[in-house]
Amino acid sequence: MPELSRESERGGPVLPFGLAEVSGPSMVPTLRHGDRLVVHYGTRIRPGDVVVLRHPFQQDLLVVKRAAGRREGGWWVLGDNAYAGGDSTDYGVVPEELVLGRVRLRYRPLPAGRRSPVAVLRWAVSAARPVLSDRSASRRLRAR
Repeated sequence: MPELSRESERGGPVLPFGLAEVSGPSMVPTLRHGDRLVVHYGTRIRPGDVVVLRHPFQQDLLVVKRAAGRREGGWWVLGDNAYAGGDSTDYGVVPEELVLGRVRLRYRPLPAGRRSPVAVLRWAVSAARPVLSDRSASRRLRAR
């Protein structure tokens, strides 16, 4: 579930891109607790995309899930970690207006205490990765 977001008081995005931080294990192995995300607000969502949305019952809470498919009334969203819960299997279809944007990039912060040149180089090579749509996972997740 993201903790940070660049949104105005009206609830709409200020800029087309914003930042979020993941908390919790629901998107493991794609995303881990503490990962930072670059979110593209207002973009077209397709099945398989990792998205940021407002929780249907607690709309001040932002959630990160995979859009498994369109259903009547909105999106069916699932976490990549089936054992973590907190997705459409718990709260049903998410209305289209609650899906805020698509996650484009994930980066991991530099671990504390790792300042040697080798550690920084390893981090730089592996820290940032695009978050790609996983069409095969989308089909697999819809089967649950």
